Amino acid sequence: MTVLDILITYHIAFLQGLAVTLQLCAVIWSVGIAGGIALGIAGAQSKGWGRVVQWTSFGFSAIPALVILFWLHYPAQAVFNVVIDPFYTAAFTLALVNLFGVGEVVRQAVSDFPAQYLTAGRVCGMTTRQIVRHVQLPILFRQLLPSILILQVGMLHASLFASLISVEEIFRVAQRINSIIYRPIEIYTALALFFLAVCLPINLFAAWLKKRYTRDYSER
Repeated sequence: MTVLDILITYHIAFLQGLAVTLQLCAVIWSVGIAGGIALGIAGAQSKGWGRVVQWTSFGFSAIPALVILFWLHYPAQAVFNVVIDPFYTAAFTLALVNLFGVGEVVRQAVSDFPAQYLTAGRVCGMTTRQIVRHVQLPILFRQLLPSILILQVGMLHASLFASLISVEEIFRVAQRINSIIYRPIEIYTALALFFLAVCLPINLFAAWLKKRYTRDYSER
């Protein structure tokens, strides 16, 4: 049984798992990017918020997402005597990790933005709104986009952890199919091809953007 045969035979199951994965990622990406940008800007403007964003981000980077996911799904729910759908637990956990990851990237970029660029805008007679719109935002967008894209690819990979708390995403579907036909090489090769098709173009695009637009602010 080839990879193609497996995909054809179990295409409905794979599509259902893919749909759950995309729904999960939609929550993780939207909350993480939108909330992270707002959190990062707030952190750059306030030292107190900046420390919260920085240290929370460090904490999440030090603790594996899988450990946080298990803790929130099992002991935390037992302590509070609640039962929450594992999809929501996974979405909340990974969105939280993404939120502070993006927030720290944005905070650093905004905090490190060179003051001379803003001064030059004022000297040219631009208002604060014009400086933000025409000077600061375009530069920050080009500077941040590659890092944020790579972070989102990492969150897509982390979404596989949701299978371990019984979320029926694509990796769990692959496991279930493998338990029926036991063709691990073909099944996980198909899964690898899926992630390669999705993630490689994003990584290449991020690398191109970084090479094309990202620069050291200290350059003169």
